[in-house]
Amino acid sequence: MFSPYYRFARSRGVAHAEDHVAINVALYGQDARRWTMTERGRGQLQRSARTLAIGPSQLRWDGQSLLIDIDEVGMPLPRRVRGQVRVHPRSLCSFQAPLDAQARHRWGPIAPGARIEVELEHPSLRWSGQAYVDSNEGDEPVERGFQQWDWSRALLADGSTAVVYDLQEPAAQADGARRLIAQRFAVDGSSTPFEPPVRKDLPRSAWWVKRATRSDAGTPTHVLHTLEDTPFYVRSVVSAGLCGERVTAMHESLSVPRLVSLPVQCMLPCRMPRRA
Repeated sequence: MFSPYYRFARSRGVAHAEDHVAINVALYGQDARRWTMTERGRGQLQRSARTLAIGPSQLRWDGQSLLIDIDEVGMPLPRRVRGQVRVHPRSLCSFQAPLDAQARHRWGPIAPGARIEVELEHPSLRWSGQAYVDSNEGDEPVERGFQQWDWSRALLADGSTAVVYDLQEPAAQADGARRLIAQRFAVDGSSTPFEPPVRKDLPRSAWWVKRATRSDAGTPTHVLHTLEDTPFYVRSVVSAGLCGERVTAMHESLSVPRLVSLPVQCMLPCRMPRRA
């Protein structure tokens, strides 16, 4: 979705997704911030029903857990990121929802609740905690489906996971209609919709990207940390209210017009080099 090389290839004719693949790793520790997103071509792509390998990194499903072997180099500072991550799903989920009226874009959690174990050699880090795995797919470029979106995920007291997708279509489509998905995923992988709470504006990012979230009326809502701040995308940790509970939620906001603008497309290779 973010690849400037894929966008350039599309402008010249037919582009193949297999020629534009990457594994993104983002670390936000105070003393070990890293970002890797090296794009590679189909010659460095191998996949089967249980394995996905892109360059020197790979993901493997062993029947019980997802094993991720990472061997990447960060950008813009070329620092090594190497190690292993193991994700243990509490259950697997088959839920999928269309993100737009024509169902050309779809989203669904694979493991809405999971446990993660991280052991990195470079940088030297080790921890365990909660995890979440989902999937997005589309049949057309993102700018044809959306103007912007806000997304959030929070762990609730009973172990279930609440996810809210708040999307706005381009102004040319249905007068920029807004589409809302609010879904609660139980520990066993089952899901039920819930009434999305009121929309609350959050402070804009340093790049002036708009942020908003859904939060229960009467619950103070604010940004705890801004993890990723770019001209078109911001990732945050937010304190909000969902399903009658005070939660700490992972949150993201995307401005699609910013993403596809020429200045941003020219900047992206600085964070996303291509090694085909």
